[in-house]
Amino acid sequence: MTNIILCGGNGTRLWPISRTLMPKQFVKLFDDKSLFQLTVERNSKVCDSQFIVSNSEQYFLALDQLEELQKIHNSYLLEPVGRNTAPAIALACMALEPDELVLVTPSDHLIKDEVEYEKVLRRAKELAEKNNLVTFGITPSSAETGFGYIEADDLTVKAFHEKPDLNTAEKYLEAGNYYWNSGMFMFKAGIFLEELKKYSPKIYEMSKQALANEALTSSKNTIRIKHDAMLNIPEDSIDYAVMEKSQKVKVVPSDIRWSDVGSFDSLYEELPKDENNNTTNEKYIQIDSKNNLIYGNDRYIATVDVDDMIVVDTGDALLISKKGSSQKVKQVVSEIKKTTELHNIHLTGHRPWGTYTILEDSDGYKIKRIEVKPGKRLSLQRHKHRNEHWVVVSGTATVTINDDIFVLKQNESTYIKAGDIHRLSNDTNELLVIIEAQVGSYTGEDDIERLDDDFKRGTD
Repeated sequence: MTNIILCGGNGTRLWPISRTLMPKQFVKLFDDKSLFQLTVERNSKVCDSQFIVSNSEQYFLALDQLEELQKIHNSYLLEPVGRNTAPAIALACMALEPDELVLVTPSDHLIKDEVEYEKVLRRAKELAEKNNLVTFGITPSSAETGFGYIEADDLTVKAFHEKPDLNTAEKYLEAGNYYWNSGMFMFKAGIFLEELKKYSPKIYEMSKQALANEALTSSKNTIRIKHDAMLNIPEDSIDYAVMEKSQKVKVVPSDIRWSDVGSFDSLYEELPKDENNNTTNEKYIQIDSKNNLIYGNDRYIATVDVDDMIVVDTGDALLISKKGSSQKVKQVVSEIKKTTELHNIHLTGHRPWGTYTILEDSDGYKIKRIEVKPGKRLSLQRHKHRNEHWVVVSGTATVTINDDIFVLKQNESTYIKAGDIHRLSNDTNELLVIIEAQVGSYTGEDDIERLDDDFKRGTD
C-alpha cells in the first residue's frame, strides 16, 4: 500500500506561525516534530512507501524533514501551481500500478490514537480491496461548524454536506449518523481513475496529458509537471469531482482522536498545559493568568490577570486574540498581504541549499546570516538594485564573481556590485556560515535573476 501525502495548503489560520514558505505542516509543533513528520511516521507502519505531492518549495522542506527521519527513499510529484485535491490525487494515481492500494492523507492532521487508527485502516482495506472508494468519517465530539459532514447509513454514504451553521451541526450530532469529513481516503489507484474518468472526464484527460506529455522527470522518483500543463487541468476537490457522484463510496467511522489543527483554538487543545491550563513555555511568566495559549521561543512573554487569550510571538509579528475568535486570523492575513511579505516568509527562510536569517532590515540595507549545507550552492545569479558584502563567519566559501572563482576562509570577505554575475558554494563537508550585507535602493527577495540553478527554481 502506498501513502499519497498531500502537502498543499498554506495554513493561514495559524499565522504568524504558518507562512506560505513554511506552512503549518512543516512547523515543529509537537515534541520537535512537524505534522508532516508525524504523518510519515504514523503511516510508515502500515504502508510500504510514500508518494509525496507538493510544490517545489515544500518539496525541499519535505526532503529535509524526511532526512531527519531517515526516510529518504520516496516518490515525489511536484506541482508548479495547485489545482486542488482531485488533480493532485489523479496525477499520483496515474504514476502507480492500477491495482496499487493507496491511502490518501493530508500532511497536516494530528491523530493521537494510533492503535484505533490502525484498526480503522484494516477495516478500510477490506472495503477498498472490494473495489470501493473509502472515506474516513471522524466520530464528532461536538457540534462543529468548521468541518464538512458525511451522512451515512451504516457503511454506505448517503450524502456529503457543506459546513453547517450551529443549529444544523447540533442536529447532526444528535442524529448520530453524521461524521466529520476528514479528507482521508483509501482505494485502488485504477478504481479511483475509472470513477474520475466517468464523473470528471476533463480532469482525467488533462491530468493524463500533463503526466504523459508534459512531465519533466528530474530523477526516477521525482516527477515535475510543467506550469501550462498543470493550468490546463480543471481545479476541483476530490469530493466534488468523484466522491459525491460515485456509487462506490463507503465510509469507515473513525474515533481516532483526530484534529486538523486548523486554528489556534484547536492547537490549544492539543498542546501540553501547566497547572493553570496555560500552554507550557519555558519563557512564559504568568501572574494570575489561566487558560491561555502562549507561543514564542525568542523573547520572554509575561501576562498579568489575563485569561482565555492567544498570544503568538514569532520575532517579526505578534498576534493577540481572544480564544474562540482565532478563525478571524485569515482576515488578518488578507490585510497583511496589502502592505508586507509577512504572510509569505519568516525571519528565517528555508532554501534547498540551507537557510538565511534576516538580522536587520531597513531602508537602503538588509543584513542576513546565511548557512549553506555541505556540498550545496546557491544559484548563479545577479541583482539589479543592490550591492552585496559577504563575510565568512565559519567554514570555507567558494565564490564566483563574473569570470573569477576564489576561496574565502573565516574572517575573509568580498564585495559584489549590482549587475555582477555571482554564486556562493560550499564545496566542503562542513557547514558554511556567512554574513551578507545588502546595500541598495531595493533589497526585496524578488531582486534575483537566476542564470543557472541546481534546483530548477525561478526567483526566490
